[in-house]
Amino acid sequence: MSSSLLTSGNPVRCFALVPCAGVGQRAAVGGPKQYASLLGQALVAHTLAALAQVTRLQATLVVLAPDDAAFEAHVPGFAGDRGWIARCGGASRAETVAAGLQALREHGATDGDWVLVHDAARCLLRPGWVDRLIDACIDDEVGGLLALPLADTLKQAAGDRVGATVERSGKWAAQTPQMFRLGLLQRALAQAGATVTDEASAVEALGLAPRLVGGEMENLKITWPADLALAARLLETR
Repeated sequence: MSSSLLTSGNPVRCFALVPCAGVGQRAAVGGPKQYASLLGQALVAHTLAALAQVTRLQATLVVLAPDDAAFEAHVPGFAGDRGWIARCGGASRAETVAAGLQALREHGATDGDWVLVHDAARCLLRPGWVDRLIDACIDDEVGGLLALPLADTLKQAAGDRVGATVERSGKWAAQTPQMFRLGLLQRALAQAGATVTDEASAVEALGLAPRLVGGEMENLKITWPADLALAARLLETR
C-alpha cells in the first residue's frame, strides 16, 4: 500500500456516504428525485455506478429514509461487500449524514477513516474526479471538497429586481464529494446542528479551513426539472 495511505502505521480507509433520504420537491418529477428515470435508470443508480468504479473506496453507504421501500427496485444488486444500505435518514441532510456516520461505525469504520459524502443527485460524477479529491486530501490535516471558482457576475435580488452586484472574486461554488475524517465530521455536525447545507460548512464552524479542489461544471446537481433533461443530454454525448 502507498505510504500516503498510512497514518501511524495503520492503513487509512476511504468510505463513500450518499445521503438519499430527501424528497426532492423542486425537481418536480412526481416522487423522490433520486429515483427519477435518466436514460432508463434511476438517477441514483448512475451516481452509485460511478462510485463503484473508484477502487480506493472501501465501500459506499447509502442512507435512506426509514420508510423507503423503493431503493432495491431502482438499484437492483447494489447491496454487497462494497455496497451498504442504512435506513436511518433524518429530516435534513445534516441529520441524514450524521446518522450515516454512526452506521459506518457499526460497519467498523473509525475516527481516522475518511468519509466522502456525495449528493445522490450529482449523477454525472466521474471516478477520476473522486480520485482527484482523494489525491489532494489524503494527507491533509482537515480534508476538502470539489468546488468551482465562480465565473458569472452575481446579483443580489430585491424582490424581482437587482438589489446589488456581489463581488465574485475569490468565491467558489461547492460541489461534492466532500472528504473529511469520520471523527472530525461527526464532531462538526454535532456542533453545527441540522441547518448546515454541506459538510464543509460544519467543519468551517470549528475554525478549520477545508481544501478547495478544482471540480468540473459537468458535476451538476439535479435540482430543477430542466436539470434532468440537461443531464440526459450530457450522458448521451459521453
